Amino acid sequence: MAPRPTPSVRQRRFGRELRRLREAAGMSAPRAAELLGTDRTTISNVESGRFGISEPRLRRLASIYECDNTGLVDALAAMTGGRTRGWWDEYRGKIPPDFLDVSELEHHASSLRTLQMAHIPGVFQTEEHARALFDLYVPALPRLEVELRVAHRLSRHRVVEEGAVPYTGLIHEAALRFQIGGRQTAKAQLNWLLTESERPHVTLLVIPLATEGFPMAGDTMMYVSASDSYLDTVEVDSPTGAVFFDSLTQLANFRRRLDLVEQVALNPEASRDRILEIVGEL
Repeated sequence: MAPRPTPSVRQRRFGRELRRLREAAGMSAPRAAELLGTDRTTISNVESGRFGISEPRLRRLASIYECDNTGLVDALAAMTGGRTRGWWDEYRGKIPPDFLDVSELEHHASSLRTLQMAHIPGVFQTEEHARALFDLYVPALPRLEVELRVAHRLSRHRVVEEGAVPYTGLIHEAALRFQIGGRQTAKAQLNWLLTESERPHVTLLVIPLATEGFPMAGDTMMYVSASDSYLDTVEVDSPTGAVFFDSLTQLANFRRRLDLVEQVALNPEASRDRILEIVGEL
């Protein structure tokens, strides 16, 4: 099996969890390799995300490590996945890998919660809105890369369209009032957001401008829930790209912060009314 040259965030996470299970069992990599019937290099490559592993071997390792968390083992087994490619692999080497990591995490999520302070959630952006955003980059992006990024962003919509993943989006009112791409583009974007909010598994909550303050007021982030909470992941935007968090303490803190933000947001009905109000002003 050829090693992966650049493992994705999800693949590296899978490997780290196996290493965590091995270390919790107090077992060395050479001993784990011996019991699995392989060599130490294979264990090392699997734990770094450079090699995949079959579901039977994964379950054998979990048995060797005496892991009795069946939910976690089942969730890890679902991450083995063979060598199947996702739709995002079409863009590999063409746009930043962070974009692909986000797509992969969304695709495999059991639910999604996002917080956006200055932008419409990427999953719901229209083509014109997304193109206008990418045209704002400094230095300017080559036209081909802009179009590739736009195509990739539009493809992310399938997570709520095909997968029907439960989605809760917290959006600050400021993001709704920015006229990215001009008045008509902004109006079309808000109308599309209203349409998307009618999906039964989509909840959009507006944080009003009048809110005095709340946790994470300066952050843009996505909380990706997995089938087992041990495998949840948080992605936070930064000026240099996406940053990913997955320690249990970090995850608990992000969940608590999001809960607090939801408390200051308008309810779904009032949020739709606020969006309609802004549309009427355009």
